Amino acid sequence: MDSDCDVGPALTVSHENEEKPSATVNETSSIVKEDNENKIERSTEEYFHSYENLDVHRLMLKDKVRTNAYRNIIYGSKEYFKGKVVLDVGAGSGILSLFCAKAGAQKVFAVEASNLALLLPEVVEKNEFSHIIEVLHSKVEDIKLEDKVDIIVSEWMGFYLLHESMLDSVLFARDNFLKPETGILFPSAAQIYASPCSVDELWKTQIGFWQEKQFDFDLSPISVAAKSQLKPEVYMVAPDGLISEPQLLWELDLKTINSNSLVRFSDRRFFTVDVEEDIEMHGVCVWFICKFPLLPGSTIDEDELQLSTAPWDMETHWKQTVILFPNPVAIESGDILGWQFIMEKESLESSSRSYKLHLEMLDDSEAHPVPCDCGSARCEIVKHYVSSQAQPGLGDQ
Repeated sequence: MDSDCDVGPALTVSHENEEKPSATVNETSSIVKEDNENKIERSTEEYFHSYENLDVHRLMLKDKVRTNAYRNIIYGSKEYFKGKVVLDVGAGSGILSLFCAKAGAQKVFAVEASNLALLLPEVVEKNEFSHIIEVLHSKVEDIKLEDKVDIIVSEWMGFYLLHESMLDSVLFARDNFLKPETGILFPSAAQIYASPCSVDELWKTQIGFWQEKQFDFDLSPISVAAKSQLKPEVYMVAPDGLISEPQLLWELDLKTINSNSLVRFSDRRFFTVDVEEDIEMHGVCVWFICKFPLLPGSTIDEDELQLSTAPWDMETHWKQTVILFPNPVAIESGDILGWQFIMEKESLESSSRSYKLHLEMLDDSEAHPVPCDCGSARCEIVKHYVSSQAQPGLGDQ
């Protein structure tokens, strides 16, 4: 979940080498305190306080793609939900708890840390589910339940999946409250994708504006400062703005991943540009897809058990996240591009929800990972050799 459409403070950009644009995004809290422990605690408090703003919940409820995905999948799994005990982590307006109750859940614990929880009992009563839904005004880390639950449902996702997300809280709930053998998570998996992109209008808005004359005066020196203040942009990228096949960066299995695995993500790869004509690359587009489990008795087709924020799918409030380069890079079809993409938590504290993003575009001449799927003749030969060594008998052919 996200409290607004600002992905974070400034993006610090290094562009000494124009051939290798790189960017470091510091998703730090706006609260600055000399004591780190107090900073983390206050940052967490402000995070939950932001969810008392009803504009946040209006935005999410008006996101029909997001809300209908949960509703359709929960209602389509009514046979499974019947008689089950559900834990809703970050209940917000209570909509997911209401879906679960209507689907036949025996008991729903709606956990909400913000003061919006004070209104939820009345919402529950208004919809005649007081006998099923119990509101817990607390962080999930502080609640106590007598028995394990059958299902955890949560809309925990942030921009590019992890920005200010509640995934750590969901994993805490999984480890402490979900039945270990039979428990189900909604969603159950998530994938982060990326592709270099051409977003001329966005780049002109953020940087090009300062390079054009304004009221007949040259303000171009300001463009240097504008480049230093770049930050990730929440933006709807046209499908034809992607200039390579989507690259699957990371896949998260929520049943098995642990919080330590969320501290740092790193991806180094090379791939081939696929465009019909020469084009300028302005940055990298990042999006995510969440997967839901196919349960016994479900009436939902397997290909509908997902919530996608991809550029070619219907727009959501997450849209996509674009990391802009300070300068466009001219490319043509067949070019091989590479990147080193790192997402790292700003703090090792479990309550930290801030990530630092570092993206460096790599020259094709630099070392490729082995195996590499970039499609170059060199890497195809290496990949064939590695494959032949792994399969007895093939190396002698």
